[in-house]
Amino acid sequence: MRILLAEDDHPLGQALAAGLRRLGYTVDWITDGSQAAAALADTRYAAAVLDWNLPRSSGPAIVADLRRRKDATPVLLLTARDGLPDRVAGLDAGADDYVVKPVHLDELAARLRALLRRADGQIEPAIRIGALEVVPSTRSATLAGAALELTAREFTLLEMLVRRPGRAYSREQLEEALYGWDQEVASNAVEVHIHHLRQKLGPGWIETLRGIGYAINPRTERGA
Repeated sequence: MRILLAEDDHPLGQALAAGLRRLGYTVDWITDGSQAAAALADTRYAAAVLDWNLPRSSGPAIVADLRRRKDATPVLLLTARDGLPDRVAGLDAGADDYVVKPVHLDELAARLRALLRRADGQIEPAIRIGALEVVPSTRSATLAGAALELTAREFTLLEMLVRRPGRAYSREQLEEALYGWDQEVASNAVEVHIHHLRQKLGPGWIETLRGIGYAINPRTERGA
């Protein structure tokens, strides 16, 4: 999943970006508020992590502008302000959650997972479709109780597909979720990952909708 991180403290931003990437997220790290607002207007992100104080804008101002545009992208604010009025102001601006600095990666990641679950209407931390179970918190998946050995990008693709069973994603949408701005992408990269996923899941799980893209078959009785 592709995350926008806006943090102008370079050591902290670098550490958070690296940590989130290790957890399997695709991260675009920005240090400027105006650039963060532009990125959110131009790119579809699964979630955004915004520092409260950014050059040329602020986290609350950015999220308030998002909400005025009816953009429901989940937003988590990073702030050194732990007073009640500040927390209320951030949430009232439209943020979904906040983390008080100093930031611990485990807490940040857990709150991100919770935001993503709520955005998808999930209650349970595991996503189940028939015999397939995907657990985003541990980045693990099983099929009929057997563990699936997936690469980081294969898991990211699978998670994206199972969050919306039956919904087709285009190659461009999947590519955008897998790769950040600074990464070169081979023209057939998504097709290769889909091919490997199909080999590991078996026939029937991933459908190709001609001219549209790829989707997880929503028939939950299959493989149960």
